[in-house]
Amino acid sequence: MATIQLNKLTKAYGKAEVIHGIDLDIPDGEFVVFVGPSGCGKSTTLRMIAGLEEVSGGDITIGGRRVNEVDPKQRDIAMVFQNYAIYPHMSVRQNIAFGLYTSKLSKEEKAKRVEAAAETLGLTALLERRPSALSGGQRQRVAIGRAMVRNPAAFLFDEPLSNLDAQLRAQMRIEIKALHQRLGTTIAYVTHDQVEAMTMADRIVVMRDGHILQAAPPMEIYDNPVDIFTARFIGTPSMNIFPARQADGQVSLTDGAPSVMAGVRPQDLKVAATGTGMAVSLEGVVTVTEPLGHETLVHFSTRGGHDFIATAPGHFGASPGDTVQAQAAAGTVHLFDPVSEKAVGRA
Repeated sequence: MATIQLNKLTKAYGKAEVIHGIDLDIPDGEFVVFVGPSGCGKSTTLRMIAGLEEVSGGDITIGGRRVNEVDPKQRDIAMVFQNYAIYPHMSVRQNIAFGLYTSKLSKEEKAKRVEAAAETLGLTALLERRPSALSGGQRQRVAIGRAMVRNPAAFLFDEPLSNLDAQLRAQMRIEIKALHQRLGTTIAYVTHDQVEAMTMADRIVVMRDGHILQAAPPMEIYDNPVDIFTARFIGTPSMNIFPARQADGQVSLTDGAPSVMAGVRPQDLKVAATGTGMAVSLEGVVTVTEPLGHETLVHFSTRGGHDFIATAPGHFGASPGDTVQAQAAAGTVHLFDPVSEKAVGRA
């Protein structure tokens, strides 16, 4: 196992710089997830750690060793890609063993490692099958097994679940997290899916335009996003953001110049809520409802044309065109500077 450190790391293609001097320490055994929209630099960062992209500036150290000019195969890391990259003419056993192709281990030790990886990943009964006889989730486990047999200091995952359907993605999220808990190996994982990030990570690194905006545990980012972009990106459904005026502990929607930008998560904006200590009160016309069983998401639009998502009980009966009131309690409303978009507190 090993720590991974990025120090003022930059990447440029010609004159275009795409990674802008980022700093990050990944402690030994931590599961870190890089998340952000397409083009934010997360995969480029991972590929530089792996040695698949040259570093334009700064340093990468793995286990205390500077690896900027070290070949990928000498970095003691294993990378798992989204397209599995397993060989269709080989059996599962042969595919997993291929991770040890250049190893000087004995034939017996190689076989032992393949068997151990297969048992850990639930592939023992499938070792003689070809990839064509496997499901998508099983193929991804084979790719992980091929990486595991090398006993790397760190695993790098580049959007490994993006080719799977929703049910398999949910299953593989659990399996990869459980695998990390068993092995305790350092993992750097890239995804554009914030649900993956929230459910799997010890720490999330939110990236945008080649910069790190925030690096913190999932619930810290959810509860205390540093800016509007992070607030919107983390959490499902996305946080409601609106121009507001603030006075006497109350935050009110405004169509004029805002004193703050206010944010409230749909889970905190309750339809037909009543009680004292409410920081936000809104009225609007229902556009769509989404019954989810335990609750209903209510989409509504205010008179000024601002769109919101609120939550209501599971059997909420409003229809499009109905007028609803929604409120958020004190302490649940995030406040952001309207110019810098940085977080400035709560109401």
